Amino acid sequence: MTVTNEALRDARLTRWLRAVVWGGAAVAWLVPLAARLFAGLPWTPFDFIVWALMLLVAAGLAEAGLRLSGQLAYRAGMIVAVGTSFLITWSNLAVGIIGNENNPLNQIFFGVIAIALVGAFVARFRPKGMAVAMLVTAVAQFATAFLALAYEHIVFGIVGVFALGWLLAAWLFREAARGEAVPA
Repeated sequence: MTVTNEALRDARLTRWLRAVVWGGAAVAWLVPLAARLFAGLPWTPFDFIVWALMLLVAAGLAEAGLRLSGQLAYRAGMIVAVGTSFLITWSNLAVGIIGNENNPLNQIFFGVIAIALVGAFVARFRPKGMAVAMLVTAVAQFATAFLALAYEHIVFGIVGVFALGWLLAAWLFREAARGEAVPA
């Protein structure tokens, strides 16, 4: 059995991506701990548990995404989509995107994440379908920006950044789908 240079490169890249995902989650968990110890961040043990669960779910989903395809574009698309979902969830639970975390309008942002999840399952996690699912999710995210604009102008920009995350994921999945195409 011969191992090609490409296979070795892919194995190294996979190890590096896993280290970034899991190492990033560990560092992200330690940041509020350090802030609590040195700057008096008012987090309770419950806050740390929720934070750890959020990081574990995000890193676990990214890990699953790394296993779904060997293509770098697909893997990057999964990490961007999971990362965008994580940032939306985190900001929504921490301070709320529209108003504060108790504003019921903030539930629409979880609806956007649900659109991404349903779209991924409908696409059966295939690159071409994932590109469409992420594009639909970006459109839904842009729609929330206009709702948010009625409340706070700064929120429009924040939501626009989330929409750009979905668009980046869509582009990466499109590139992965192009890589799967067999030349005629």
